[in-house]
Amino acid sequence: MSESYYDSKDLSHFGDIAELNEGLAKKFFDYYGEVFKAGALSQREKSLIALAVAHAVQCPYCIDAYTTDSLQKGSSEEQMMEAVHVATAIRGGASLVHSVQMMKKCKKIQM
Repeated sequence: MSESYYDSKDLSHFGDIAELNEGLAKKFFDYYGEVFKAGALSQREKSLIALAVAHAVQCPYCIDAYTTDSLQKGSSEEQMMEAVHVATAIRGGASLVHSVQMMKKCKKIQM
């Protein structure tokens, strides 16, 4: 039997982090709750951003949570995939733009 390192059931235990440091956990969860309230961005928009970021940082727990949350907040699968493509483009572009550093270094060494 093959078990995955990531178990989606662990999501329901996220709050348990307070067992080891209640004060910091409370501060985090208070902040987290405030961040995801509707403001200049709707909760649906924030959920799509979170889904895209989850893919960029490759967090399976976050992908699981924000796939569900995005669907519950009315996002379509097409919108969700588009958000993932935006994250992919930014992540790929961030790698490519750093090639400027490599090119500058190569030119410096070869002079």
